[in-house]
Amino acid sequence: MATKKEEKELSVEARLKALYELQAVSSKIDELRILAGELPQEVKDMSDEVEGLKTRLQNIENDIKECETQISDHRVRIENANAAIARYKEQQDNVRNNREYDNLTKEIEYQQLDIELCQKKIKKFTDDLEARQNEKTKTVSEIEEKTVDLNQKKEDLNQILDETKSEMETLMVRSTELESHIDERLLAAFHRIRKNAHNGLAVVKIERDSCGGCHSKIPAQRQLDIRQHKKIIVCEFCGRILVDPEMEA
Repeated sequence: MATKKEEKELSVEARLKALYELQAVSSKIDELRILAGELPQEVKDMSDEVEGLKTRLQNIENDIKECETQISDHRVRIENANAAIARYKEQQDNVRNNREYDNLTKEIEYQQLDIELCQKKIKKFTDDLEARQNEKTKTVSEIEEKTVDLNQKKEDLNQILDETKSEMETLMVRSTELESHIDERLLAAFHRIRKNAHNGLAVVKIERDSCGGCHSKIPAQRQLDIRQHKKIIVCEFCGRILVDPEMEA
């Protein structure tokens, strides 16, 4: 790795060559990342969606258990009410006056009303249970389908990453090496231009007397200055760093 002193002693031509190669390496890294395309984000989004469906399934299963509990509880209430009615009717056979008989009749009527209410509740929770069970079946099917798609996306992504891993690692190492030969201010400018350029090009050659980035015409004298490699020259229109069309990394 170059020392600070070595960095300062680098000629403009050497820095331009380092910048030009760094651009080539950076562009190749961009290509490899584009190769993966939207797959990483798609995998993340699909993973989140599957987890969301699993959470929904858990909530549905909790609702199903609650419906089953309510149905069971109301059936027990009906059994208890019927038992109470039978007991009250038996007591009516042994009453001593009309007042006791009327009180028992009211208790029977109350229990009958409670039975009707419980039956309505059972119907409601039974309907809810059926709806939740249908929703569970649909959600389980969605999870299975999404999981198949997710696994395929992961497989595709892993295959691409495996195929490009070695090359990407080599390029990243070379990128770090090249950056060590470029002074901080110039390197910062390089990254800033790359970030603002739609195609990630911060260093471009002159092509047909024009900027290789924005294709604006470059005056002959300026082209001559660029070929002499004595100073860093940028395009007046797009700000990209210009290099000699014969430049080799």
